Amino acid sequence: MLDTLTLRVAFGLVAACVLALFYGVTYRSTRSSYSGWWCVSLACFIVSASLFLGNGTPVQVIANPLGNTTGVLGAACVWAGGRTLREHRVRAWQLLLVPAVVLVVSLADDPRTDIWSGGAVYLAGMALLIGASARELTLLLRALAPGGATRAQYRFVLTAMALASAVISVFYLARTIAFVAVGPAHPFFQAVFGGQVTTLLMMVLLVVVTFSMSALSHEQQTSELRLQATRDGLTGLLNRAEFLRAAQREIDRGPVRADAAVVVADLDRFKSINDGLGHAAGDRALTAFADACQAVVGLRGVIGRLGGDEFVLLVRGAPAEAVVDAIARHYRGDGEVSAMPTVSFGIASVRAGDDIALALAYADEALYEAKAAGRARAVRAARHDDRPPSLVDGRRSA
Repeated sequence: MLDTLTLRVAFGLVAACVLALFYGVTYRSTRSSYSGWWCVSLACFIVSASLFLGNGTPVQVIANPLGNTTGVLGAACVWAGGRTLREHRVRAWQLLLVPAVVLVVSLADDPRTDIWSGGAVYLAGMALLIGASARELTLLLRALAPGGATRAQYRFVLTAMALASAVISVFYLARTIAFVAVGPAHPFFQAVFGGQVTTLLMMVLLVVVTFSMSALSHEQQTSELRLQATRDGLTGLLNRAEFLRAAQREIDRGPVRADAAVVVADLDRFKSINDGLGHAAGDRALTAFADACQAVVGLRGVIGRLGGDEFVLLVRGAPAEAVVDAIARHYRGDGEVSAMPTVSFGIASVRAGDDIALALAYADEALYEAKAAGRARAVRAARHDDRPPSLVDGRRSA
């Protein structure tokens, strides 16, 4: 078998080539955060392998702990990449906590004479973070909706990455146990968990990553573009078209509770905020109201921005009047703008099989009644099942 030094040099060269390809081809063309994190991860692994070449030399005392730390940081970046596929944020402390612990323990051990200084913590950190990456990919697989050939290819790529990550994680976990049980000098550890086997496994991971990177990065880019096309840029809420689609799906899916309703909200005298305090204050008022809607309704409804200072909600699980009262109280208590505008609401009940676009038209009429009655109130529209369909450009007749 090849010696560890030769394998580490080979791994470094292969990783450098893969990094150049990832950055030059995949990342620069997609700007995918997943490929970006993998570029950083590969850079960390290359630096780590280079630092370990200092073992047995005078620089070992600092090179070895730094090699442990950058290796674990690379694993943390692998986890971060998987997390971005699920559109979850990665905080700095989450990324740096385990590498910081590894650095402290490695320096506090005996790096001057022991090439395995802090070894148990280093191995455990690698197992933990690569295992966390496998978990992120597995959770994404479970949430993935069935689709056509493109979706099947994406699922296959995710499965390959999750499986490779899980195998590497289990290997590092077993390596940690063997390190603690028999020590790194034991023939069993050298034969099964030594540097040669580890480096070969990491090369296999590189092969899987190279195969999957393009598909995962392009899927992430497509998801981001889809999000931009369906969301309001200021508030992050659904735009009008996507709200109508999402709300209609909820109604068609059934069953529909008796208290389900479409609510249209409008900030009263919003123009005076823009004119008197500036557009930045107006934007803060809009985002504060959007935040109030999300805080009160959350996942129990669908929320969108119709445009300007108008918002729309599909609420269920509580009477609409109670929901709008809670939203108004939350909004008034936000204090983002010194003179927060009041809000008027129009409410229209919905039942199974209703056309959301038609319900939106009824709620909009009720909103104008609330405005005419003095603003800062909610008005519920009576159901008009016999109203002609020409009143609204719905997709179904009423």
